[in-house]
Amino acid sequence: QVKLVESGGGLVQAGGSLRLSCAASGSSFTINTMGWYRQAPGKQRDLVATITRSGTTNYADSVKGRFTISRDSAKNTVYLQMNSLKPEDTAVYYCNAQLSAFFGGNVYWGQGTQVTVSS
Repeated sequence: QVKLVESGGGLVQAGGSLRLSCAASGSSFTINTMGWYRQAPGKQRDLVATITRSGTTNYADSVKGRFTISRDSAKNTVYLQMNSLKPEDTAVYYCNAQLSAFFGGNVYWGQGTQVTVSS
């Protein structure tokens, strides 16, 4: 079992920055990929960025060049640095962790943190 706890959301003006954090506890040593997804009202949950245990990253086209995902394995924490925020970035941001295939490949979600960007 893995528990994910997010923090760092809030209200920011367009052009501003926020940093999200997600701390994993429990069997965190079994995690391969961690990432961030977001869901705006009335829309599906979409990928924002992911990072593997080896450090390989993947970003949605809409955030490339503005967002940076990073991971501190010693702290079992993943971060999302969001710069040049736009009103369309407004959403609930969810942390995601996927276990290595060796440990079953289960997927876990955090409770979500609201990010609101005002114009």
